[in-house]
Amino acid sequence: MTKIAIIDMGTNTFHLLIAEAGVNGYQIIYRDHVAVKIGMAGINEGIISESGFNRALQAMQKFKNKMDQYPVSAVYAFGTSALRNAKNGRYLSEKIKSLTGISIHIISGDKEADFIYSGVKAALDLGKNVNLVMDIGAGSVEFIMADQQQVFWKQSFEIGGQRLLEKFQKHDPILPEEIKALDSFFEKSLAPLLQACKKFKPGILVGSSGSFETLSEVYCIKNRIPQSFIGTETPLSKEGFFEIYKDLIRKNRNERIQMKGMIEMRVDMIVVACCLIRFVLKKNKFDRIRVSTYSLKEGVLSHIAEGKGTF
Repeated sequence: MTKIAIIDMGTNTFHLLIAEAGVNGYQIIYRDHVAVKIGMAGINEGIISESGFNRALQAMQKFKNKMDQYPVSAVYAFGTSALRNAKNGRYLSEKIKSLTGISIHIISGDKEADFIYSGVKAALDLGKNVNLVMDIGAGSVEFIMADQQQVFWKQSFEIGGQRLLEKFQKHDPILPEEIKALDSFFEKSLAPLLQACKKFKPGILVGSSGSFETLSEVYCIKNRIPQSFIGTETPLSKEGFFEIYKDLIRKNRNERIQMKGMIEMRVDMIVVACCLIRFVLKKNKFDRIRVSTYSLKEGVLSHIAEGKGTF
């Protein structure tokens, strides 16, 4: 059986997905992720630090070793915000190629949004009404207004969690004036999104993996909702989000990590991510929130399965 690997080299986390071709298309047979944090202490200066550089090389070597065990016949690796914006992003790609033999496709924010949409619509039936898909990365945030059949509007903004954390959250717990500064920043930087919301009037906010998955996990544990670990959609209500948000902004890092459902790789950026989600929810009338466990890498898999494998 043909096996392929897809690697999403995010600003905070590198993800590996291995899929096997079968009679019903590709089936995912292995997943892994490593918190590389290549954006830490440099993302707003457009540089990947030496320590981030080394973590990236170690993660890709780990993935290469795992792929050799299967083995895979093709590897599709994608670099996103940190790699496309850092002065030494292409140099890191070259070092990875030299070390592992893996070629990196550094993609635009627009292409990233395309893959995210493909992943989300493979996970959920978006129906015939307009949804706002939101993917919060550490480097960039992608917004897509779409139904199951088509995209009406999309844009990638370089305002991801690591950028916001380093620029705005100087205290822990976050201060009210820091939240106000974030809101002011969002008002200006997300003006195109707010205009698009007025035009297309999305009724459902669809969160794509990442912070949304962690919020869903916290929500399910808090409300004793049984969790399906193989499902492509997980529960989260608007009311549940606002309760978690109010709790999070009062806690410091040590208190946040004690929350049931919180994970180490999200604990630092979750506060600014929630400030962004709250801003979006307040600026447009959404009937509900949905959470997709699929994102970019599953979108790439969908493209390959449908014969759209030109990157």
